[in-house]
Amino acid sequence: MSRYRGPRFKKIRRLGYLPGLTKKSPKDASYLRSDLRRQPRSAKKSAYILRLEEKQKVRFHYGLTERQLLKYVRIARKAKGPTGSVLLQLLEMRLDNILFRLRMASTIPAARQLVNHRHILVNGRIVDIPSYRCKPRDIITAKDEQKSRTLIQNSLNSSPHEKVPKHLTLQPFEYKGLVNQIIDANWVDLEIDETFFIDETLVIEYYSRQTKP
Repeated sequence: MSRYRGPRFKKIRRLGYLPGLTKKSPKDASYLRSDLRRQPRSAKKSAYILRLEEKQKVRFHYGLTERQLLKYVRIARKAKGPTGSVLLQLLEMRLDNILFRLRMASTIPAARQLVNHRHILVNGRIVDIPSYRCKPRDIITAKDEQKSRTLIQNSLNSSPHEKVPKHLTLQPFEYKGLVNQIIDANWVDLEIDETFFIDETLVIEYYSRQTKP
């Protein structure tokens, strides 16, 4: 299944706030459907639906294809530590997500575009692979061109009050971000976003059959 490129409001109406996909909230999307009040309340969701929706939240928030997310789940199962926390740790250390957390891109799709268009340097070298896994002491900078810096400055201006996670450091006047450490798997779900919660155990349960050894 390919990466989703359809209407973003459609997804946040169904799944709730997805900050990596769009800065809009479900409240912003409600005006698009005048019949919302006439809709009957949905029946109690089955365990399968709950697991499916949580998996979809992860997929659309981080901008992954189904195959990519399954691959990360398999890697997490083989690693030491709780599988769900390791999964979020792997996703949080992707280059496109690091740019998003540093506020150098407003969303993860915007961050992916920056990387694909070769606007980003890692340790002084151009990296055009959004899934590149960042490591401690990596230095992420904008290419020394006016267009690259303008794109990043526009993003910084759009979210001046958003916090940068503790495992990262932003130097906005130099268009530079530093990776201080790998985000700790024990507190990754608390660190990444206070307003966005993922129950990673439901994601692992959804993939349990596909990821059996």
